[in-house]
Amino acid sequence: MFIICPLRISQLLSFATTLCSQESSTLGLPDFPLDSLSAAVQILDSFPMMSVQHVIDRLYPYNVFLGKEGRTAVKDALKRFELHDSKSHLLPQKITKVESAHRNKPFKADVTVQIGEKEVTFQVPAGTALLKNYPRSDTFIKTSSHNQLLAEMMQSHMVKDMCLIGGKGCGKTVIAKEFADILGYSIEPIMLYQDMTARDLLQQRYTLPNGDTAWRPSPLVTAALEGKLVILDGIHRINPGTLAVLQRLIHDRELTLYDGTRLLREDRYQNLKEELQISEEKLQERSIFPIHPSFRIVVLAEPPVIGSSTQQWLGPEFLTLFLFHNVRSLSKSEEIEVIKKMIPNVPSVAVEQLLSLTHKLRETNDTTAQSLASSLSTRQLLRICRRLSQHPDESLYYAVNKACLSRFLPNLARSALHKNLQDCGIETSPDETKKLEEKHYTCEINNGILKIGSVSIPIYDSAEKMKVPDVLFYENAQHMMVMEDMLKDFLLGEHLLLVGNQGVGKNKVVDRFLHLLNRPREYLQLHRDTTVQSLTLQPSVKDGLIIYEDSPLVRAVKFGRILVIDEADKAPTNVTCILKTLVESGEMVLSDGRRIVANNAHVEGRENVIVIHPDFRMIVLANRPGFPFLGNDFFGTLGDIFSCHAVDNPKPESELAMLRQYGPDVPEQILQKLVAAFGELRSLADQGIINYPYSTREVVNIVKHLQKFPTEGLASVVRNVFDFDSYNNEMREILINTLHKYGIPIGAKPTNVQLAKELPLPDHKFMGYWKVTEPGNAQQKLLCPTETQKIDVKGPVYLNIQGFPLERHEARSLSFTEQLAFWTLPLEEVNFVCDVAVTKEEEAENVLYVTACNPVSLFFMNVSSNSGYFVDLYDLFPRTVGSVWQPFVTVAPLGNPLKGQVVLHEEESNVVLLLDTNNGALRHLLLLPADQESPKRSSWWSSKEERSNYKMCREFSHKNWLVFYKEAGNRLIVLDVLEGQTHTISLPINLKSVFLVAEDRWLLVENETNQKFLLTKQANMEAEDSGVCQLYAMSEEPADMGFGLTTASELCVPHAVSSDQLSSENLSAAVGQKIISPNRVFSDEHNYATIVIGFPDLLSPSEVYSWKRNSSLSCKRASPSDPFYYGAQRKKGAAKQTNCVTLLASNQIVRILAPGDVPLKDIYPKDVTPPQAAGYLEVTDLNAKKIKYIAIPRSQSLSPYTAWLSKISDADALLAPLGKVGLVSVDMGGGVRLWETGLESLQRSLQDWRNMIGQEDGHPVQITIQRDSGLDVSSPKHGKVDPDNMPHVGGNTWAGGTGGRDTAGLGGKGGPYRLDAGHRVYQISQAEKDAVPEEVKRAAREMGEKAFKQRLKEIQMSEYDASTYERFSGAVRRQVQSLRIILDNLQAKGKERHWLRHQAVGELDDAKIIDGLTGEKAIYKRRGELEPQPGSPQQKPKRLRLVVDVSGSMYRFNGVDGRLERSMEAVCMVMEAFENYEHKFKYDIVGHSGDGFDIALVGSDKVPKNNKQRLEILKTMHAHAQFCMSGDHTLEGTEHAIREITKEEADEYFVIVLSDANLERYGIRPSRFAQVLTTNAQVNAFAIFIGSLGDQADRLQRMLPAGRSFIAMDTKEIPQILQQIFTSTMLSSA
Repeated sequence: MFIICPLRISQLLSFATTLCSQESSTLGLPDFPLDSLSAAVQILDSFPMMSVQHVIDRLYPYNVFLGKEGRTAVKDALKRFELHDSKSHLLPQKITKVESAHRNKPFKADVTVQIGEKEVTFQVPAGTALLKNYPRSDTFIKTSSHNQLLAEMMQSHMVKDMCLIGGKGCGKTVIAKEFADILGYSIEPIMLYQDMTARDLLQQRYTLPNGDTAWRPSPLVTAALEGKLVILDGIHRINPGTLAVLQRLIHDRELTLYDGTRLLREDRYQNLKEELQISEEKLQERSIFPIHPSFRIVVLAEPPVIGSSTQQWLGPEFLTLFLFHNVRSLSKSEEIEVIKKMIPNVPSVAVEQLLSLTHKLRETNDTTAQSLASSLSTRQLLRICRRLSQHPDESLYYAVNKACLSRFLPNLARSALHKNLQDCGIETSPDETKKLEEKHYTCEINNGILKIGSVSIPIYDSAEKMKVPDVLFYENAQHMMVMEDMLKDFLLGEHLLLVGNQGVGKNKVVDRFLHLLNRPREYLQLHRDTTVQSLTLQPSVKDGLIIYEDSPLVRAVKFGRILVIDEADKAPTNVTCILKTLVESGEMVLSDGRRIVANNAHVEGRENVIVIHPDFRMIVLANRPGFPFLGNDFFGTLGDIFSCHAVDNPKPESELAMLRQYGPDVPEQILQKLVAAFGELRSLADQGIINYPYSTREVVNIVKHLQKFPTEGLASVVRNVFDFDSYNNEMREILINTLHKYGIPIGAKPTNVQLAKELPLPDHKFMGYWKVTEPGNAQQKLLCPTETQKIDVKGPVYLNIQGFPLERHEARSLSFTEQLAFWTLPLEEVNFVCDVAVTKEEEAENVLYVTACNPVSLFFMNVSSNSGYFVDLYDLFPRTVGSVWQPFVTVAPLGNPLKGQVVLHEEESNVVLLLDTNNGALRHLLLLPADQESPKRSSWWSSKEERSNYKMCREFSHKNWLVFYKEAGNRLIVLDVLEGQTHTISLPINLKSVFLVAEDRWLLVENETNQKFLLTKQANMEAEDSGVCQLYAMSEEPADMGFGLTTASELCVPHAVSSDQLSSENLSAAVGQKIISPNRVFSDEHNYATIVIGFPDLLSPSEVYSWKRNSSLSCKRASPSDPFYYGAQRKKGAAKQTNCVTLLASNQIVRILAPGDVPLKDIYPKDVTPPQAAGYLEVTDLNAKKIKYIAIPRSQSLSPYTAWLSKISDADALLAPLGKVGLVSVDMGGGVRLWETGLESLQRSLQDWRNMIGQEDGHPVQITIQRDSGLDVSSPKHGKVDPDNMPHVGGNTWAGGTGGRDTAGLGGKGGPYRLDAGHRVYQISQAEKDAVPEEVKRAAREMGEKAFKQRLKEIQMSEYDASTYERFSGAVRRQVQSLRIILDNLQAKGKERHWLRHQAVGELDDAKIIDGLTGEKAIYKRRGELEPQPGSPQQKPKRLRLVVDVSGSMYRFNGVDGRLERSMEAVCMVMEAFENYEHKFKYDIVGHSGDGFDIALVGSDKVPKNNKQRLEILKTMHAHAQFCMSGDHTLEGTEHAIREITKEEADEYFVIVLSDANLERYGIRPSRFAQVLTTNAQVNAFAIFIGSLGDQADRLQRMLPAGRSFIAMDTKEIPQILQQIFTSTMLSSA
């Protein structure tokens, strides 16, 4: 009968028996299915030219279920028996034709398959329907690999049932359907789920109308009788025991059912009939039925996870049942073909990019990339392309991120995705995202058409008005974007999945969406205990009959409503899987025997069928996967059958808009604080620093509360959300710091007001007159000629403007002071600030400009925003070597229409630059023609004497004109920036300084004599005839006080003169008499303040009033006690910045004084040492006649260039006015502080601040019920140690209890020290703690110290050692805690409870109600821990190996960046975090250095148990790095670790390499390192670079595979990184 060569059969047999031998089972290879050999031989008989290896693949798909070693073993066996013949032999290519078999054989078909050049025809069973003529074209798009697969399936179909194995979304269901269509089968899809029992597969009980129970056959049995093709979907989910039921059906085609019915194979049935001579009716009366000859089973399954701890479903039992076909993902070209044929008008560039990305992800062996690839299955790609064909303007970047839900991926995966997107050229520009955000989103309804954003849909006409949700919803841009997006997918007919943290408004958005669409909704909430039955039907017993009530799911399907499934991630995934068949194939069997089908065609003549209503849709809501929700990964298992949308908290603007509507009366400022603080908390949650992602829901609740109870302070309302006491201290600290940073005064008392002490101001004196000498004789009337020239402009060059984030802190969080806010500019160590200016705009828009001069750079930022910008001007003002050139750059911001442009002026070289801060354009303005430029500098050694500098007057820079002059020069240059002209005014005097007291009147001071002159000019320079300015000399005449002030040297130079006048109220208040007159305020070294009344508008003599200082400023020098004061080092000449500001609105003069000029004795009490200050703000208030001194805190870092600093300013800070009443100070180290000094504004702010804390009306409102134990304290003791470690509360006996007395524990009273035995803490009230008598307290303290010393003694550790260890341990305490939280959760996840069925106690199992009626006992179910299934592998711990660099370079460069200490801290952290988790994680730590590559530090069997042992290990590391040979074994160490770690069996392997990036020095190529990291796919290997010289680490990271390398320049980051590594990989497999 066989034409096949016998040799090949014997080889095949030898191979099969080899695989069944004892040796192969020790290799862990499942036995070869010998039963299936006959089937294989039958196939080879029909196709003698076919490769045997290929047939073996079908019997024993070793590539799918074996690991690397197993595969090699099988391949060797194949080679040995010369069966490795897939090269030389042929494979079937495609089905060429299918026709019904003649010779009246019913239910058979002749199939012709092309193999090589030949065509072979053979007979196969066919369905009961008509055969379709083949090949034909319809929705199924044939690609060559699909053609081949179908041809192979035909071959298998000839002999046996089949199993298709393939990943999610690769088209198994579609292929099975196509196969059925070709052969005219009708399909019976059965979705398998985990808690399915054997009974569900075969028969179910039901009640007859009279109350009797009867059996109803399951779909599988009816299919067997009717000859259908059964598709069992998801066989990998089902319990292996359940499948045993199918074995007889598959092998022998026989089945005995529970009610005694027997199903027999057709030929046996006929034999029986003939033997017994019984008619068919009689046999059927005896319940014997034939199985239809064309009945076949096709099983669909996902490939087993090789090396995972869960049971391998593909075991030896299973191998005998089927022939296996591996459904591979399509190749790139095929996938493009499928997409283009299914969606003709999709942009082809996008398809190319999308597929190159997908295949890149699929082909790597990096686990993170593969997990991303699973979200981009063929199904998901088709969805993306459908969407792109409808909305071609959408960006692909956005579509891919949406499909992968990148918002909620672990950081590693997100960065890997980002890197791969970049490599494939799929990018988004910031402009695009900006455009999206700025787009105006509205929703409107016009004549029955709803339009959201740019998408419109007709409104649904619904009779069910009651079911349409109607919610309070305030529109905001972000939610509108989500809704527009949802509508796009809704129109494409998709079911939607919304994923987001809790409280971001998922339900609100969906309800609003359905409300707008006018769609009725059915709502279903899932939970941990949801079962498949409860999803579909609720059974109940009525009059002894079982009545099934439809669940919302069934009602929605029937009536075409929208089914909203909430909390989908809480239900077990095996339950939610049944949604897949519903969405996919539109079929589902209910437990009462009814079935849901998709199209009417399937309904004819079948009762109990529910047709899916065309309007039915599902919207599923789920929390994001992973911590802290610990739901099941709904997205991972079912994400690709829904269109996914990530819902995030609204962006700050959207959130603000929404909150304004919730709290219309809540002050705007409070809303802004809340939005900012919560924004930061969310980003902390994203980084994993805090666990709970605070959401919009909490903010909305706070605002609603404030709206209702406006008098209650913000601080106390916020405390309701953060119930701080339940947090551990570190968390609490982070939360409080964050809230304080944004000025939410949690924990502040209304009495914490710390304003500066006020000292009285001396009375003012009338000093005399300023007289303008009348131009009597010609000599006095000095006319000054002016000439006008065009400016020469060079440029522009475009400079790079870099942004940087500002850590802005509100200063009034705990106490109320004059300081409003502070932040620090990112200056380098050696750089320091040389000038500060603020635009004169309306308050909200003030921009602060700060120049620094070593190297020269400009920082600018909006005072109220939290980001700043930085321009590096180093190339324009290089640090010249050799010369003592110390650049000093001043800045003048211009006003409209040149807003955003600034003029920079360097005083020594007189370079004037115009910089446009909007686009970085820089122009050089040449003010003087070349011949008049100042003479070139002579060589540096001859110019030791002070060179005169150029100065810029910027009082009117907001009017776009500036004045420049040279010290001791005789010309003024007026620069008109808008006109592009300069007007040069020549003067008959040499200038010392110039004050622009008004636009047309300037006060000049002559150089040697300090005599003052007034220069008047026409306001408009343009008029031709007015090319002349007049100069008036001014004389100061003292008041006649009986002694004359005669000497001219008494004339002093003002430090600052106001360029506008005091209001008449302020003037009258200052001089104490009612007066209206022009006036100017100025200040100099002798006087706090001087007011000149009548000047400069009136030419009559002006009265001068002064408030004199007791001693002039210039005489004092630094007090020797203050070494930080720099003024002392200046040899001669005044400092360049006078730091004096006049605030006319609040009638104050503010200047910064060096600490030496401040009467510290008057401010601070005797016993208080004054704080280290950069200087003091001296506030002279002319209204209240008071002086205040406010200390400016010292800057964090100070530049070493002290002499240069001292030339800039007397104190270490600079000052500029901010708006009308504010001030900004910038210290030399770049610390910016905003101040508020005006009395009125301070009073207003104080009132607001107290309102925020909340009014305590004299007495606090409190309801306290405290547990007063009424027991007295005896004396402290350690307490007994409970051997079982049960939690103890109170009772004075046990150690490690909580809320007790006298014993060591947590939260009690009078005990000697804290002892945590890991239980919940019951806290005793503080009052009761305080009531402990003094001697007991003292004894407790002593006993605490004694116990500490005793503990040290037990582990032989000196106190010095303890403090050393504390240095490392303290640095990582918070991270240890967060890591332990994660480990705990992993444990919790492993202990997830399941439903245990067939129990004698518990709650009634719906599925067994009828069994209960029949008297069965075990009809209950209860939650419990699942016993491991017999034969499932033992749970093994995960293995972690930390490879640390202890080479000499670590020790050598420790001083540079602390890298050795950093890695010691990391080691300390790993040792502490994994303590007590040894059963889950086995870790060891090895070092590598020049001495070798596996220096054992911690062995996995000898983990350190206490601090002493841990310190020993840290000491060993330190000593080794100090004394080892130089050299680098990073590569060998990594390679060795990866090789060694896999020798032990474990669940999962991690190798983490801590190294400095010093590889280049030893000639190690990054590509080589990358190769080592990925040598073994089982091992997750990561590199963390700590320490890098220059940008070594960055360069390295770019070369290594994405997500495998990190740079940690701060230990605080290492724990964060380890945390990322563990969460991204462990959570995926836990």
